[in-house]
Amino acid sequence: MKVVIRFLVGILVFVTDILYRDRPYPRFYVLETIARVPYFAYLSVLHLYETVGIWRKADWLKVHFSETWNELHHLLIMESLGGNKAWGDRFLAQHLALAYYWFVVPRYMLFPPYAYYIMELIEQHAYDTYDKFLADNEEALKAQPAPQIAISYYRDGDLYMFEEMQITATQFEFRRPPVDNLYDVFVNVRDDEAEHVKTMVACQQPEARLTFKSPHEIPLLATANSEVLLTVDE
Repeated sequence: MKVVIRFLVGILVFVTDILYRDRPYPRFYVLETIARVPYFAYLSVLHLYETVGIWRKADWLKVHFSETWNELHHLLIMESLGGNKAWGDRFLAQHLALAYYWFVVPRYMLFPPYAYYIMELIEQHAYDTYDKFLADNEEALKAQPAPQIAISYYRDGDLYMFEEMQITATQFEFRRPPVDNLYDVFVNVRDDEAEHVKTMVACQQPEARLTFKSPHEIPLLATANSEVLLTVDE
């Protein structure tokens, strides 16, 4: 199954590379429009499970919603840079996103690890794409100001949702990245994609249903356990 998934993702990457060669912002707009979709699919299925009493797991809902929130802000950044100006790009992105949603939903219901594996590959591709873009355009990006939407998301706004998608955070040591210019913005977006990859890998683990916790929940559990141990010792 993973071989088939890698083949399909490879085709998608190849087609995207051909269509959007030398058009980075429209390409990023299309990618970010599509990138939100699996998290919508995960949330839809998880809400369905909770509604019918099959499974309730607030941590999964929190983390996946924070990922949609993160991808939304990536999308808003690309829109602020003009990535959605062309009607054809909007048409392609929205219709691919609609088809992708219904591709992911049944797979997440039947084979959750494979649904997460698909997204792992796509987020890894996004990381690699942004990393190459940064290497090729460093000086030009550093000379441009950061969009206000990026400043609001990474620095000045309510950072709870930004923290919630940082699955590798320990205790309350969450990322506080700079956002002084456009280069910083794309570094932050790239690093967000790395966090998504790590989350997708964590969700594929056999014991994930028992061990997966939201980043804000982990220190609270650690504090509670410490208090219990202290009470026992006394």
